[in-house]
Amino acid sequence: VQLQASGGGAVQAGDSLRLSCAVSGGSFSSYAVGWFRQAPGKEQEFVSMISWRQRPYYADSVKDRFTISRDNARNTAFLQMNSLKPEDTAIYYCAVDVDFSGSYYYVSSRYDYWGQGTLVTVSS
Repeated sequence: VQLQASGGGAVQAGDSLRLSCAVSGGSFSSYAVGWFRQAPGKEQEFVSMISWRQRPYYADSVKDRFTISRDNARNTAFLQMNSLKPEDTAIYYCAVDVDFSGSYYYVSSRYDYWGQGTLVTVSS
């Protein structure tokens, strides 16, 4: 299974970006897809996840601003990020959990495969 994250860039506070995570190999429709981020000098943190049943989960810091979705026909997941803030600046990674059990979706070690990351920079 290989993941390719894309869509990052440099934007102003209040702008929007849409990240994509293209997954090849395996059975995408049965996977949970998560997004994590790591800001400079900080630990990696959970951002969002969508289960194979299309149920979304969000970190409190992005709830009401970010929307996760998936297109099983395209083997791709998306993270629509609105009202971006400087504190959203980070490298964003997508990952898949091939056997999501309904819990611990925010724990990075749950995920089996990871993409290479895409950089999001938000300036004030």
